[in-house]
Amino acid sequence: MIDVMEVADRADMIINGYAFTKENDFIRVLNLNNSDKAVIIDEFGEVLETSMDDIEIQIVKTYWNKNKALMEV
Repeated sequence: MIDVMEVADRADMIINGYAFTKENDFIRVLNLNNSDKAVIIDEFGEVLETSMDDIEIQIVKTYWNKNKALMEV
């Protein structure tokens, strides 16, 4: 089982219940309200792996595109 608090603590950015964590060249996104829903995207927002439906993926990609500058080093 996923420890949601640990994921939230390690996250680089949390937006509206989605925890964004950068790892190498990809970003892990977890829905903190439903830990069964996750997606891995590359730095350009392309989906690599997911357990989310298309609508939720689009929501996450919109959050990512609007806020990705906050995670740049």
